[in-house]
Amino acid sequence: MQTITSRKNPRITHMKKLGASREYRQTQGEFLCDGFKLLQEALKNGARIRTVLYCGEPETDLPESAEILPVSRDVIEYVSPMKNPQNILFSCAVEPAAGSLPAAGRFLVLDGIQDPGNVGTILRGADAFGMDGVILTGDCADLYNPKTVRATMGAVFRQKTAVMDLTALAAMKRGGIRFYGAALHRDSKDVRQIGRNNCAVVIGSEGRGISPEVLALCDETVVIPMLPRCESLNAAAAASVIMWELVRETLPGEGTQWQS
Repeated sequence: MQTITSRKNPRITHMKKLGASREYRQTQGEFLCDGFKLLQEALKNGARIRTVLYCGEPETDLPESAEILPVSRDVIEYVSPMKNPQNILFSCAVEPAAGSLPAAGRFLVLDGIQDPGNVGTILRGADAFGMDGVILTGDCADLYNPKTVRATMGAVFRQKTAVMDLTALAAMKRGGIRFYGAALHRDSKDVRQIGRNNCAVVIGSEGRGISPEVLALCDETVVIPMLPRCESLNAAAAASVIMWELVRETLPGEGTQWQS
């Protein structure tokens, strides 16, 4: 097959738009990924890979069911939104991992977290700690932004996720899920003192915190105890501490690994 070198090729234009436009990803039901490691994770977790662009010698087997297109390095650099892309880009069908969320469990709600790296890092942590679901609400970064996807390190293909509005969150609460908001209030509880079953902890943006509408749904607010000289943590760091606290009693013992 002849190597594609033109940026004006229709398939190249399509892949470029997938990386650049949230609206285009939504209308196409497809998103852009980069890197051999991410491709291996996609294959291992049964993602539907549609198109693969590569240059040089592939470092892993390429999916036979996908459209495989050899391209020049210049095309890879043009399509990828990353500063230093690897020699492979691919697109996947949008399929939130593992379908709908369970009715009960431990959940994390991200309210208006706009940094793709933070959202991706939080998904990676949720996958590591076995959270039952991560919910995005408000003006969150796109789950399928290439920077979000890269930061998940493959968790985007495994972690259960959902995008919900206030109505859906209120329905969860009526279904028996207790909501906690991570917020520095005078009456906030130490996160170590809250119930760990059938609960959802809300993490707000670093600039604005939890929106008033979502905060009004919360039964209580919680804080992470820390030294007085430090005012707060990065959203992804705070989410990791809270998730670990929620699941620590169910994690494997020292020297063992989670068996899936």
